[in-house]
Amino acid sequence: MNITGHTIFLPGATSGIGLALALRLQEKGNLVIVGGRRTELLERVAAEHPGIATVRVDTADPDSIEAAARTVLAEHPDLDVLIAMAGIMRAEDWTDPAGFVATAEATVTTNLLGPIRLIAAFMEHLLAQKSATIMTVSSGLAFVPLRPTPTYNATKAAIHMLSESLRLQLAGTSVEVLELIPPAVRTDLMPGQATSETAMPLADFVDEVMSLLEARPEATEIRVRQVEFLRGAEARGDYPQVVAALNGSDPHARA
Repeated sequence: MNITGHTIFLPGATSGIGLALALRLQEKGNLVIVGGRRTELLERVAAEHPGIATVRVDTADPDSIEAAARTVLAEHPDLDVLIAMAGIMRAEDWTDPAGFVATAEATVTTNLLGPIRLIAAFMEHLLAQKSATIMTVSSGLAFVPLRPTPTYNATKAAIHMLSESLRLQLAGTSVEVLELIPPAVRTDLMPGQATSETAMPLADFVDEVMSLLEARPEATEIRVRQVEFLRGAEARGDYPQVVAALNGSDPHARA
């Protein structure tokens, strides 16, 4: 993926990694549309960052996704990049069946069904472009599990395999599939993560992501150095040790 001259939609990007990435992509000469559920946050983004377009979308609601897609494509018919950024991360206790099911279902709806529905809503349009990109967002936890978040881990593993599979199906078309694999980053995704010493500073993460995109436009995975500890565990043969290290200290360590 070249990093300039695109029209890019990032749903779920009113804060954290999504907003930081949106602003950096705008700086590179792209027209960026930010999507989010809360109108007041969208209005703040538009006011504080002139040139950023916004659209309301609830990625847990299929009707909202369809409506947002219609709006985006009507207002920005040259859209050629979709970054499926939305996600939630919540702790679960599977020893308490009554307590975890609702959280697990909400996580699957947002983290897995959300990207599937978003991609479906834009696929016909993207296939009609001369060149286009779908960027998914998985996690280092797609490859090594964090004890408190079983369903989050599972949805991110599913996003990784979805990305791999879509890349195979779309080979020979105009659409490339790119997977962004973050480590733990200092955002509000989980309580305490924004101040975790072992989580990667947000600015450093986005700097490295942009550098990787610029240096390797042909890449299929964008993974910063800090996530390699998790991403390469099986290939290196130290998976049990990595699982133990990840789950034996700060729950955000290297995640």
